[in-house]
Amino acid sequence: MKVCSDTYTCPVEATIHLIGGKYKAVILWHLRDQVLRFSELHRLIPKATTKMLTQQLRELESDGLISRTVYPVVPPKTEYALTEFGKTLLPVLESMCDWGRRICPS
Repeated sequence: MKVCSDTYTCPVEATIHLIGGKYKAVILWHLRDQVLRFSELHRLIPKATTKMLTQQLRELESDGLISRTVYPVVPPKTEYALTEFGKTLLPVLESMCDWGRRICPS
């Protein structure tokens, strides 16, 4: 996991690099207090295509924000969970949720 880079001009840019994908923040939000399988995530994010969801999960895993556990069973079982590093984003995600509720109340 390489987060810091000379290419970032400010800390916000580094944050956006990690969670700025189309569904990354939503995936992290759903994993905030539970471990989920791919199919469960796909049900929670129905607008995401299988390809897009897979890509976003791979990037989150590569950046060390989520862990992926594959169980050697038939059919394959894969579970996703937040890593300790990923959990450090929870205050940011909670703030995003609070702000979203203000502009788009249910």
